[in-house]
Amino acid sequence: MGIDHLSLTVEQFMEATKKARDNAYVPYSGFKVGAVVLDSQGRLHHGCNVENAAYGPTNCAERTALFRAVADGCMPRTFQAIAVIGDTDLPITPCGVCRQVMVELCDPDMPVILGNLQGAYRVTTVSELLPGAFTSRDLNS
Repeated sequence: MGIDHLSLTVEQFMEATKKARDNAYVPYSGFKVGAVVLDSQGRLHHGCNVENAAYGPTNCAERTALFRAVADGCMPRTFQAIAVIGDTDLPITPCGVCRQVMVELCDPDMPVILGNLQGAYRVTTVSELLPGAFTSRDLNS
């Protein structure tokens, strides 16, 4: 699944992720990340990383955006796409925990747009980010 069918351009997605990134709470790492989920209604759900002194309770931007979309009433697996941005040399990639959450809440073929502040981006899918993922099917086997 490509991104041509989406109601936003990559540039619009990246601009929205930059705005989400501005809200990051990163007093320990200083590493701001922003993410935006596009829902089935064309609405954007913003997320940023929020750090904690205990580190474990820290939440990544991708999970914040996805959890916010669900909390806003969106049904899992109805999202059109997610985009994420960071100040990295190459387009940023989600951590393993975020990839697992994407597998749980998103369609396997849903586009994931990875970007950086220099304007580089790469489009992939949830299933390409975590092949062979553990899913609810594995719980029932």
